[in-house]
Amino acid sequence: MRFKSKMKPRRLFPVKNANVGTSKVTSFLNVFFSLGVFQFLTFVRRGVFYTFMINYLFMLMPKATLTAALGTLNMLASALGQNLLWGRISDRYKLRAKLIIIGETIAGFAYIMVFLIHKSLISTGSNFTAGLAIIFGLSILEFFWSMSDVGWAALLTDVTTPQIRGRVVGTLNFVASLGRLVGILFAGYLYHDGEGFRNGTIFYIVTILLFIGATIMTLISRHEKTRAPTQKQPTIEVREKREGKLDGENEGFYKWFLASLMVIVLGAASINQIFLLFIKETPEGLNASDPEMSLILSAWTIGGMLASIASGGLADKIGRSRVILLGLGLAIITPLLYSVALNVPLMALVYGLNGVAFWTIYTVGFAFAGDIIPESKRGRLFSRYNTVMALSWGPAGFLIGGPLADVQVEGFGLPKYTAYVNSFYASSIVVVLGTMLFAIKVVKTKV
Repeated sequence: MRFKSKMKPRRLFPVKNANVGTSKVTSFLNVFFSLGVFQFLTFVRRGVFYTFMINYLFMLMPKATLTAALGTLNMLASALGQNLLWGRISDRYKLRAKLIIIGETIAGFAYIMVFLIHKSLISTGSNFTAGLAIIFGLSILEFFWSMSDVGWAALLTDVTTPQIRGRVVGTLNFVASLGRLVGILFAGYLYHDGEGFRNGTIFYIVTILLFIGATIMTLISRHEKTRAPTQKQPTIEVREKREGKLDGENEGFYKWFLASLMVIVLGAASINQIFLLFIKETPEGLNASDPEMSLILSAWTIGGMLASIASGGLADKIGRSRVILLGLGLAIITPLLYSVALNVPLMALVYGLNGVAFWTIYTVGFAFAGDIIPESKRGRLFSRYNTVMALSWGPAGFLIGGPLADVQVEGFGLPKYTAYVNSFYASSIVVVLGTMLFAIKVVKTKV
């Protein structure tokens, strides 16, 4: 009884002053709401701009390889910017929101410059050069714009704790998927056989969204030191300790995590472009119409939305590694089912599960990285993480999936259908290898 009499009532947020605790909670919720609005607008912008950008580039310069180079060059520029410059600046000067503000503002003005240059070239009949101006203009921009990616990753980790990070990241990714759907819907009306790009409508809308995003981040910068409402930084739960915190002795642990993730992303993303050709251009396959193709692609996004909102909270409860392994299992299985999905509804279901796999890995992987990266190195080490994830933009298909399919068709004379199916099998094999590396070097490693 004497022991019981000394027990104190437990509070959800243990703070000495109730008013101070309420203030912290309110401040955190305000920051989270602003982050959600920013994330929504960001993915509306991406959906509006990039949904038909490849189609427009192909109209200007009918070379598939050159149009695919857009994502590859963007990724390279982003990797250079983040790893050589912005990550170091973020850590040295503790800049988070300010990097996003500067990056979004630069991008807003740069989009207008790219549009005007490409417009002047089109007016002279130099369509091919106008296409190159877009590719190289956006790639140069990406070097500077990547400071926004570094700032976002570090800021999101700053304002969350391990206990809630999965749920917060999952919720924001759900908002991102919703924004992307809205952006794709608007893009369908704005594109109008290239006129949306040619007359500048899409460029101007994107610029407005960028400036609105910069304004939102200006408001967030006033609360940049706001953290989740707890009195002290909580420790990761016992079940997460082997995923523990990064320090000088276990930096290799994080490197193995990135190495396994690199193999996984290269394998999974290498067939992104091939899949689009498989469902539309191969008579032996689905030979899907445009509406049917839209249904299949929408299923991927919807699957990702559901996975984002569910996987983050699940990872907070049962552990990051277990949920990542669930996502990897789907990433291995779904490509094997593409060739046996003989109708559009079944293919939409299978591709929707692939969306679940990607967004589970994307959501929980970010939370996993946030748990083990120390605050003093968040800019630099998140730059490496962002670089690995950016391999899905285009390099995986440009360097692996595309050549693998072409070699089978042109070198061995196989039908396109067979070559594509073999590429799907190869994708699963590569993801298996990455999963094995993750399981051996990350999950079973005691830190």
